[in-house]
Order: sequence, then C-alpha cells, then structure tokens
Amino acid sequence: MTEAAQKAEALIRRYFAACNAGDHAGLVSCFTPDAVHYFPPGLPDAPWRGAHAIADGWVWCVRTLGSRWTIEKVLAGPDGKEAVIEWTHWKTAIGEALRGDEWYIFDDNIERIAEIRAYYASPVDKSQPVNKLHGFDYAGRGFAMKPPSQPPKLY
Repeated sequence: MTEAAQKAEALIRRYFAACNAGDHAGLVSCFTPDAVHYFPPGLPDAPWRGAHAIADGWVWCVRTLGSRWTIEKVLAGPDGKEAVIEWTHWKTAIGEALRGDEWYIFDDNIERIAEIRAYYASPVDKSQPVNKLHGFDYAGRGFAMKPPSQPPKLY
C-alpha cells in the first residue's frame, strides 16, 4: 500500500473514531469546510452540506440512536485521492443495523474529506424509475444518463 493510500485510510479511521465518540470538533476537523455527504433518498435534510452540518448529523445519531460504526473493509487508491469502504451502522438504542458502502474524495493533501457518497445495502425501490443518491449531480459528474444503445457484440 502506498503512503498516500495509508494516509487516506488513516483519515477515514480518524473520522469513524470521531463518529463513535460523538466528537463534534473531531468530526469537523476531518472535513473541508464545504464538504458534502450524499445519501440515498429518505434521510431528512440530505445531502448534508458543510463540515458542521455533517458533524451535527452524526452527533445527533450518537445521542438519539445510540449510533456506533464499524469499518468492515477499506480500499484506497494508490494516489490517496479516493477510497471506498464497507461499513456497518449500529443503532443500539433502537436495535437496528444498516450496512453499506461509501465513496470518499479527499482534498489535494489528503488531510480532509471533501465528499462522501453513501450507498445502503437495501432492496431496490421499485416505485422509482432510477434509484440514486438524493441531490447528487450524476450528469454533471459525467455519469451515464441512459443505457448503451446496443449490447456489445460477442465474438
């Protein structure tokens, strides 16, 4: 693992430690001031915009839901600019758990998180024509907006 990838993983682990501690200042220190945390639809006030809003959200979860998180897997790019993880969000006060993945984008120095895109391990919502993150600019980021016109030819 490269030094940059190790730095990215260490930042993610510091972020999760601050989440588990309900440490508002520690959480804010993990993010760029204009960071965005995207979620699937259904979470009030999502996406969370700004380091303080993200910290407020997780501190509320710790205090209200008894939230605790575990990191199951981490995969960081060799340049440390992006990473993906698998996690479990344990909601101890209500006896629930949620599993999912997150895609991370870091600042140029890999000192702060600039963006998180969360994906939940849950059933597809058949009432929606496209299942997607609420508020995420897929077209602006160059994601495909329609399927390929034809399947590839197999030779």
